[in-house]
Amino acid sequence: MRFWYQSVTREGSFPNYRATLKRLLKAAAGPDVDIDVHGIARQGGTGDQYRYLAFLETVEILENVHKAQEQGYDAFLIGNLFDPGLREAREIADIPIVGLGEATLQTAETMGETLGFVSINQKFEPRLHDVLKRRRMSDWVSGISSMRIPTMAELEAAGSDGEAVKKLCADFMAAAEETVADGAEVVIAAGGVVMAIVADQGCFKTPSGAPILNGVAALVQQGKAAVELRRLMGGVYTSDRHTYSKPSSGEIAGYRAAYGQRVYPGVEEG
Repeated sequence: MRFWYQSVTREGSFPNYRATLKRLLKAAAGPDVDIDVHGIARQGGTGDQYRYLAFLETVEILENVHKAQEQGYDAFLIGNLFDPGLREAREIADIPIVGLGEATLQTAETMGETLGFVSINQKFEPRLHDVLKRRRMSDWVSGISSMRIPTMAELEAAGSDGEAVKKLCADFMAAAEETVADGAEVVIAAGGVVMAIVADQGCFKTPSGAPILNGVAALVQQGKAAVELRRLMGGVYTSDRHTYSKPSSGEIAGYRAAYGQRVYPGVEEG
């Protein structure tokens, strides 16, 4: 299997995080999956807690879905807790599209009945609530505790040496225990970068015993399951009815005239 892993961090920046992420992906993938990590190259990749900035990045993510299909990838993984472009990507792709937020929450449902989230900062919280509402899981949340990390640059610096990483993990664990005190049975890092750093450091349980979900591993495992299930179902996977349906062969010429020839590449003109 070949997976395109779409990070929403700036391509060529944040080398400490990229190295951490690759270690986690390799461990989760095993010997039968090759994962290529791609970042945001054209515009952005540093501030997705802001809706406007996330919107600007999403166009490039969807363009990369086209590239992944053209290059023969078996699945496209969106490595961001907010799942930018997830539903739009499923409308254009024939390969499975799996998002970090969706995979994390689906896995968490099997691990406990109440969830605690450790947010990077308070600005992340409204977008986190959006993901929970879309999954109809708001009632599962027993607590959200926010750290005070304003920018990706500060996270990159925190992952640059041993003492800084220890401090970050200690701060995370203290916030995690606050959510456990509020009743959380499972703790989730509400930010893919912190999620990766904590998992890379082997922090999988709070001192009080609540599991800390490794969402990066959950994403890869769901990607593997989706590809295998598609094979077992004769190539059928994403529904082409209603929500993810594509334009008909009779419509597509008009849309391509207006939007460009690359839209909906899998639809033939009739």
